[in-house]
Amino acid sequence: MAAAPVEEIRANSYVGFDTITQQIEHKLLKRGFQFNVIVVGQTGLGKSTLINTIFASHLIDSKGRLAPDEPVRQTTEIHPVSHMIVENGVRLRLNIVDTPGYGDQINNENCWDPIVKYIKDQHSAYLRKELTAQRDRHIQDTRIHCALYFINPTGHSLRPVDIIVMKKLSEVVNVVPVIAKADSLTLEERDAFKQRIREELVYNNIRLYPFDTEDNDEEEIQLNETIRSMIPFAVVGSERTVIVDGKPVRGRKNRWGVVNVEDERHCEFVHLRNFMTRTHLQDLIETTAQIHYEAFRSKQLLALKEQTNARPSAAAQ
Repeated sequence: MAAAPVEEIRANSYVGFDTITQQIEHKLLKRGFQFNVIVVGQTGLGKSTLINTIFASHLIDSKGRLAPDEPVRQTTEIHPVSHMIVENGVRLRLNIVDTPGYGDQINNENCWDPIVKYIKDQHSAYLRKELTAQRDRHIQDTRIHCALYFINPTGHSLRPVDIIVMKKLSEVVNVVPVIAKADSLTLEERDAFKQRIREELVYNNIRLYPFDTEDNDEEEIQLNETIRSMIPFAVVGSERTVIVDGKPVRGRKNRWGVVNVEDERHCEFVHLRNFMTRTHLQDLIETTAQIHYEAFRSKQLLALKEQTNARPSAAAQ
């Protein structure tokens, strides 16, 4: 039965409960925030550089082979790294999970299994802590909130492995595809490539983040629509500072000029950064808990219930 509408009453004098938002903010600032991101893509696409560029800090080193005698990775490895970043009094514990070896083999069959398993393992670990009789007051959250999927800038179409992996990942995590090293494409090639990728995502029923919910207002729906029209983000990363018109900017200097990563005319890095940190950071965290983790939790608890119901039947026989 639907709840009856509650009449809105204005207090005759100041009470003070409007300060609850300040109280919540104070508690959250003391506790800090947690954000977990996994980067997926072939070696050499600039995964580490892009993460370092987004968060304006040197957080992870490249895992690519630099010496000819360095052994080639035979499987996809999982390398988590944790940092505490502070900005204007806000502490963000950032977990970055790198996946060196992914997609680098001649036969890439099942190269995605360790990644999907790792994401599910984090859900499983959180569920175990949640179900303990004396659980922690604040459960440490290692669930992956965002998967940045790096697409090779071929200018043609997605590889079969890209389609398979994005489809599998989208079932367990928020997937955000990016075209890596987009400065290797002309603007016309980039736009045509982005359009082909969007068409392939629709054709293969790959549902990517962001999602619209009934809680979204008009402004949020419009913002999500703008983001979806931009996906995949064509990005360039750089930790180096170059001088443009007498001003230091982060960019890549070539013989024919400078690519300023923060210039919207050069690439879409600014849109990706703003999307991940300034407009959708909290929504990425909430969507992980409310959609992906909830689906995993329901499935596990139903399986547990079926096992429990099956035991008395087996004992009776």
